[in-house]
Amino acid sequence: MDASRIPWRYSTEGVSIALRVTPRGGRDDIDGIETLANGRTVLKVRVRAIAESGEANRAVTELLAKVLGVPKAKVQLLSGVTSRLKQIAIEGDPAKLGDTLRKMTTATQNRTQDQKARSEGKIRRQDQKD
Repeated sequence: MDASRIPWRYSTEGVSIALRVTPRGGRDDIDGIETLANGRTVLKVRVRAIAESGEANRAVTELLAKVLGVPKAKVQLLSGVTSRLKQIAIEGDPAKLGDTLRKMTTATQNRTQDQKARSEGKIRRQDQKD
């Protein structure tokens, strides 16, 4: 993955991730990497929680903690309290966190490409017979 296309930055304490959050998104999940109109790269995250009283922010930090295998206390919202665009800091081993993010986003992109190909009829589902 091209370093200029990743939405996270490394520091001595961990990583900082640029996010685009969709509250009331139907499920708690990470939808991959997106490049915004201004060229900024973000990690797309959706949560079931509503954007009220900090519920969506709490859901985002809990989801990232779970996915990255760190305690919730190690995930901190840096900016974007009332915005869909957020900056999150995660304390931990930067190399390990970056590796986990890379694997997770690659798997998400592959899953998304497979779903798109299926919807276009290019890949047959396994349960379909010839």
